[in-house]
Amino acid sequence: MVVGKVKTRRMKARPKIIWISVGIAFLLMIVFIIFGLSIPLTVSEVKVASELIEHPVRIALISDLHSCKYAERQTELIDAISGQNPDLVCLVGDIFDDKLSDENAELFLAGISEKYPCYYVTGNHECWAGTQAFQKKMAILDRYGIVRLQNENKEIELYGQKLNICGIDDPDYDFYDNQYQITDALYDVKSNLPNSNYTILLSHRPEYYSYYTSNGFDLVLCGHAHGGQWRIPGILENGLFAPDQGLFPKYTNGKYTYEKTTMIVSRGLAKESTRVPRFYNKPEIVIIEIQ
Repeated sequence: MVVGKVKTRRMKARPKIIWISVGIAFLLMIVFIIFGLSIPLTVSEVKVASELIEHPVRIALISDLHSCKYAERQTELIDAISGQNPDLVCLVGDIFDDKLSDENAELFLAGISEKYPCYYVTGNHECWAGTQAFQKKMAILDRYGIVRLQNENKEIELYGQKLNICGIDDPDYDFYDNQYQITDALYDVKSNLPNSNYTILLSHRPEYYSYYTSNGFDLVLCGHAHGGQWRIPGILENGLFAPDQGLFPKYTNGKYTYEKTTMIVSRGLAKESTRVPRFYNKPEIVIIEIQ
């Protein structure tokens, strides 16, 4: 009789343990989701070494703002960049959006251009906006003295050393120029360089990595991939999906190096403009120090 009672108590205890385990697992899942959907602005730092650089140069890489809001008058974003004291700001497309108002993008550009030299290339969403809206966005760049690099290169000087900064339009610029080909633009930009300075290329799309390396640029700065949108630390580092790369993309965030070319991809800054929320994919400013 005693043995029977012990068995009955054990049988009654098992369902309680199961329900407790299910409850704990459910709570852990909720915590996991809450942390994943938390998207505070972050600053990522990347270092790049080159024998062509004598004095370190700091670059703020900004991509894919999509005219999203970062506090009143974009002060959160502007202050975060200022806190890193960059030498120049490189804006690699989709700072504007084809659907959202230009207001937040303009506030940001107005604030940041007062502090630093700014260089800009177009992304696909600027190109999708339509001729009139596209021209309005480009006029905003002119208004604040932001240099748009349209399949061209410029020589700049920082700390007594000269560098080349180049930029190409997004492939969807062919909406306005049906002869435009990104491969031709890359070749023209690189072949027309008049010197052997350290050369930086601004281009919206990272999926053209093989073309960048074959042209031998020293540093390529990109965005577009939005960090793969859904990421899981340690498991899905490159994210689940990226535009023009599809599922399980290869180039979505961080540093990629092949031979002499280093490509750095920003996860971007888009928040309310995206149909699918970011997951373990915090919006970022990337600070690059070339040493």
